[in-house]
Amino acid sequence: MSAEASSLLTPLHAGEPQPDPAPGELVRNHLRGVMPALQSLFVQSDHLARWGVELADRLLRGQRVLAAGNGGSAAEAQHLTAELVGRFDGEREPFSAISLHAESSAVTAIANDYGFDQVFARQVRAHGRPGDILVLLSTSGKSPNLLNAAAAARDAGITTWALTGAGPNPLIDCVDEYVAIDAGSANAQEGHLMALHALCRAFDAEVLGRRRAGQ
Repeated sequence: MSAEASSLLTPLHAGEPQPDPAPGELVRNHLRGVMPALQSLFVQSDHLARWGVELADRLLRGQRVLAAGNGGSAAEAQHLTAELVGRFDGEREPFSAISLHAESSAVTAIANDYGFDQVFARQVRAHGRPGDILVLLSTSGKSPNLLNAAAAARDAGITTWALTGAGPNPLIDCVDEYVAIDAGSANAQEGHLMALHALCRAFDAEVLGRRRAGQ
């Protein structure tokens, strides 16, 4: 056997650095991770449709949506409120929806005076009214400021919904309803955006149907 052939059969020594995966393979692996998130959403599609109908019922009666998250989840919370105040993909009237993290002066004042764990809870007590809906987004389901917001909402008679990563996690234990996406953190967050768009699809259809019926 040649020296070259022999070297191909020689196992790597324990602890020897392994070559890093190529960027293309890393991208493909990430995209493969979207499939479990999508499958998780398919299983819960009726739940999302029911949320859309309930959201239409509340907002058409003059209730409000409050939304909150941290980091990327904050961006997705704001995505939801933008779809409601603006529009999704069809013309309709605007509806009241507030992203609590986007109130930068309030957030920094509350964090400075009461601690970051209270930045959403205090706003829930300020803006929320019985019958409103608070939507909380978290891939971990462990953020103390979201858990405190859920508690404040419960005390105020506000309905709480959560979008989280895989369960069990603390957030799903303290909200009225949840959709938990069984996928890795980044892919679960991507799944949250798909869930929000699906929710808006059902919401817009319900609003249009009621308007056509003269309600």
